[in-house]
Amino acid sequence: MNSVAFYLLLLLLISVATPPSTTATTIGVTYSTPPSISPSSAALSPDRIAAQVVSMKIPAVRLLDSNPSMIRAFAYTNVSVFLSVPNPLVPLLASNRSLAMRWCYRHVLPFYPRTRITIISVGNDVVSYSPDVSPFLLRAMQNVHLSLADLRIYKISVSTTFSFFNVVPTAFPPSSAQFQEPTGEVIIRPILQFLERTNSSFLINLFPYNMYRSSFSIPIGFALFEEGPFNFRDDLTTGVRYRNLFDMMVDAVISSMAVMGHENLPVIVAETGWPSSGIDAGEVDATLLYSEMFLKALLAHLRSGGGTPLRKEGVAEVYVFELVEKEAKQGVRNWGLLHHNMTSKYSFEFSDGGKGRRFVEVLVGFFVEVVMLCLLM
Repeated sequence: MNSVAFYLLLLLLISVATPPSTTATTIGVTYSTPPSISPSSAALSPDRIAAQVVSMKIPAVRLLDSNPSMIRAFAYTNVSVFLSVPNPLVPLLASNRSLAMRWCYRHVLPFYPRTRITIISVGNDVVSYSPDVSPFLLRAMQNVHLSLADLRIYKISVSTTFSFFNVVPTAFPPSSAQFQEPTGEVIIRPILQFLERTNSSFLINLFPYNMYRSSFSIPIGFALFEEGPFNFRDDLTTGVRYRNLFDMMVDAVISSMAVMGHENLPVIVAETGWPSSGIDAGEVDATLLYSEMFLKALLAHLRSGGGTPLRKEGVAEVYVFELVEKEAKQGVRNWGLLHHNMTSKYSFEFSDGGKGRRFVEVLVGFFVEVVMLCLLM
């Protein structure tokens, strides 16, 4: 075999083995420990939940209650873990640096880096559920960030999670979106400055279902990623055509950040989904069929790597709410990917099963064999 042919084969092998420069969004799930203790709840041990996440090939999980036993269960799994500080603790962590250090000692230090903790959200939708706590958010975030630095932990980002519905009053057109005032100026602007300084991400709970229910002008197909003659919205200011509600809401967040001079901050969707049942009979669109349609289309859209019109790389991570349904109760929406007995509710696989990776592996194997045969000639 001549040297030119050999090097051509070698270059082809390298090009196939090298991953593409753009990667699709990381897609994870949320999980919180069931609030009540019952025989069925007890069966959902941390080890069982971690094993389920690994078996479903889910690369990231958001632990809404940051149970230390659950954090430990994800050690050595290669699943990235997103922790949350409960809202009632926010004022305490803000007022007392030693308490922030104590929280890190209990929830981070014993497990990191064996457990791949990547993000800590200080509070979850505090503006909505605990408005009196909002003024403490930034100081609590700073104290947690400084505590991690004191522990020589520098690769865990610190942020807080907002709810789209409570901080972005107008989603359309996205180019005109701004954060709700006075929350935007008083609470969000200084937090954006902190996130910029610390290379952290803006976290948002974003549910197209809620936006769809709030406006009669939004077709169900637009919310479910369906192609159709009426399933689009045009932003006349930018000339952009939106073909799904999810992208429109993401771009409304990006535009709102841009108004405050932080349009380049990474965005993580900390919660999203579509309920399979509603609180009452009036929620006619909270069905298993629509839930499955939304989730399948969302996963396909995110895996395509197409991003949104205002951000070609798209959002960095998306967490589907939620992994396991709570025990059935009247008047509670069901969102889980799995029933409480851990059986799947849906006919599709949440993970793509590494099909793209296996395809590359097959190609690499083929070219390795070709090179070896040529060397033997």
